[in-house]
Amino acid sequence: MKYKILKALDIAGLAVLDPIVRLIYREEPSEQVRKIILFIGIPAFTFLCFMVLWAYIAPRHTTKSGEVPTPAVVWDSAKSVWVFHERENIKEDDFRVSGEERQKRIAMVSAELEKLKPQLAKVDALLTKAQEQAKAETDKAVAPIMAVFEETKAKYSADSTARKKALTDLAGTIKADDKSARSEYLKKVEAHLAQTDVEKGNLQQIKAQMDAVMNRKHQGLIEARLAKNRVAEKVQFYSKRLENLGDNNQQQKVLAAKESLDKEKEKFSQASGRALYFSALKIQRAEDRLGRIETSTYAKPWTFPAQIVRSLGCVFLGFVIATVIAVPIGILCGLSPVFMAAMTPLISLFKPVSPIVWLPIVFIIVGGFIDDPEQAPVHPAFLSSAITVALCSLWPTLVNTAFGVAAIDKDHLNVARVLRLGFWSRLFKIVIPSALPLIFAGLRISLGVGWMVLIAAELLSSSEGIGKFVWDMFNNGSSQTFAQMFVVVFVVGIIGLMLDRTMIVFQRLVSFDDAPTAI
Repeated sequence: MKYKILKALDIAGLAVLDPIVRLIYREEPSEQVRKIILFIGIPAFTFLCFMVLWAYIAPRHTTKSGEVPTPAVVWDSAKSVWVFHERENIKEDDFRVSGEERQKRIAMVSAELEKLKPQLAKVDALLTKAQEQAKAETDKAVAPIMAVFEETKAKYSADSTARKKALTDLAGTIKADDKSARSEYLKKVEAHLAQTDVEKGNLQQIKAQMDAVMNRKHQGLIEARLAKNRVAEKVQFYSKRLENLGDNNQQQKVLAAKESLDKEKEKFSQASGRALYFSALKIQRAEDRLGRIETSTYAKPWTFPAQIVRSLGCVFLGFVIATVIAVPIGILCGLSPVFMAAMTPLISLFKPVSPIVWLPIVFIIVGGFIDDPEQAPVHPAFLSSAITVALCSLWPTLVNTAFGVAAIDKDHLNVARVLRLGFWSRLFKIVIPSALPLIFAGLRISLGVGWMVLIAAELLSSSEGIGKFVWDMFNNGSSQTFAQMFVVVFVVGIIGLMLDRTMIVFQRLVSFDDAPTAI
């Protein structure tokens, strides 16, 4: 069993966990403990140091979106993102529920709203008290600075007035032909203006001190606002649920539309003459309305987990496109030096091109094939992002495939000639199997490149995905959305790690040696 576990860890590229398994089976315990400390303990300690350093530095740097979020703030933000996702799913389910279950939910939601009313009143009172206390503390701290400011301002104003009067009086005593006096007068005016600038600077410094005190954060007020927001969000959530279970419920709308249709049909059965025509029109409209309601969907906003799924779909589509293009061309390059020479200029030319350059071109070309994006089976922004991913990520697979095919042992090809195997038999029985390790190495690199390119492509194309989420959070500019951008960093990193590990498994499964494929 031990060796099966070790083999599985080796295939998954997780050989770093070998000492733990060997220690469990009591194989050289001291040596395994040493390896665990070196290769697991030290990296874990390094990551812990990074988190501590982040927590220390972050609050000491302020941006236009507030302080840089600490790890604790980012974790809370991640939980809020997940809560928002779950609540939207619940509201969508409420929109569709019917019958006895709907009545049970209405009773439950109404009871929760009643429970929240005293909580809301309590946090309102606490917030008001915290605001009053913060205002009192601010006024107390600002008062002496304000007094100094007003006193200094009055003094500077009086001094400036006196200097102006002295200069004005002096100007009347200077003769027209007295160049020396005029030159001296210019120096005095210059000194007056310089002194005025100094006084303005001093006043601005005092005002900056006053602004710093007024903008000082009060922890009690922050906590009171957070408490109010939490309760208010719950109230809003349950209120929306009650709305979706009530008049906005799909089943209730269908029943109301059917009732309206039945009434129109009853009027139609009794109408005659010109009224019969208008009654028929009303029936047709009522049937159309009923059909729209029955096929309607809940207007659910995009949530971050849903955008992650869409981004994964986009990157996999781009990865498949890149693979379909790169592998055949790479095989041809490896088989034919002439074809390789013909393709080298194109590879060298297009390989360095940035996704920022590719995306607008692809977007325009794709838009030429899709007249109405809303009616298209695939949204052009999604398709453009996938094609951009393909164009930027196909090169590692192409190059590795060509190198793998070109490096096939010549003895294998000679045996194929002796056996008189045809081209397709040689291709599928010798060429591709022999090149698979390098092909999968290229695929692994391509998938990593595609995942990095995807975020930029979605950000520019406004395709609903992780990139769009980042762009929306950036434009919002609040401290909460700033923290959510840090959440994206970790989510993208974790998903990228999982994709890489998945490709390592496939790469090891087709490898012919025991050489490590990853750290």
